[in-house]
Amino acid sequence: MTRPLRLGVVGLGVISRFYLSAIQGVPSVRLASVCDQSEARLSAYRGNVACYRTHRAMLAGTALDAVVVAVPNDAHFAVCHDALAAGLPVCVEKPLALTLEQGTRLVALAAERELPLFTAFHRRYNDNVRDLAHRLARRAPIESVRVRYLERIEDHAGDDAWYLDATRCGGGCVADNGPNAFDLVRLLAGPVRVTDAKITRDRAGVDRRAHVVLRSVDGATAHVELDWSYSGEVKDVEVRLTDGAVLRADMLAGHPRFKGSLWHEYHRIVDEFARVVARGEHDTSGGLAALSLVDETYRLAVAADA
Repeated sequence: MTRPLRLGVVGLGVISRFYLSAIQGVPSVRLASVCDQSEARLSAYRGNVACYRTHRAMLAGTALDAVVVAVPNDAHFAVCHDALAAGLPVCVEKPLALTLEQGTRLVALAAERELPLFTAFHRRYNDNVRDLAHRLARRAPIESVRVRYLERIEDHAGDDAWYLDATRCGGGCVADNGPNAFDLVRLLAGPVRVTDAKITRDRAGVDRRAHVVLRSVDGATAHVELDWSYSGEVKDVEVRLTDGAVLRADMLAGHPRFKGSLWHEYHRIVDEFARVVARGEHDTSGGLAALSLVDETYRLAVAADA
């Protein structure tokens, strides 16, 4: 494709600003339209780009090459499904869908249409994580991995109250932060399965803390620690090798501003998505694999509580 990829962005919540900034900084893409149910959010774009209140109107009204889906978790399935059915590649915020059944249906549709269904695991594009992965490639086998994803969700959610609605979010920290953490485990240790899970929920049924134990096919163990009630913010990875060495990556190091690391991560997501579309790739295994681990976590936690 000689011209820039025409992107439509569905959802103008707290995460959309990272996509929109990245689109401006990636020459191979161009913002063609935006969509949100809120007229207040659309008002900043009127007169500059096509604006729509529903994703179906956007799909019908604008010539697009691909779609970015940044709506609340409970709307991922409908928007992704309709975009794929319209023949458009999709970049969707994690999680791929609200349930494993929905995710499986989306993957099947993408495969049928031979379209990219790209889940935006932004932490794998973090400078410090990429450096860690590079260092590991030349070292001894992995013995264990620990991923910590600790924050106070109210500080991050902004006006997006759906994060604190278990039904719309998918459960809480496991459903929303879990996919990023699980993706990092898979990136470093390969395929894994969940062996133990403990979840602490608040009175509204939202999971606020979780400790998930996983094991790789090579026998390495992994611990994922999630917390939505943490005072401050910690996002890091620790890898212990069989030779006794310990390697670490702090995802926030070098990015002192609140959410500062996300700017470069989403720039790489948009750039990589454009490359995936240009190459005609349609491997969708990553999003579904992470969603499967979320599903395993909830199933094991329920069994442990029984």
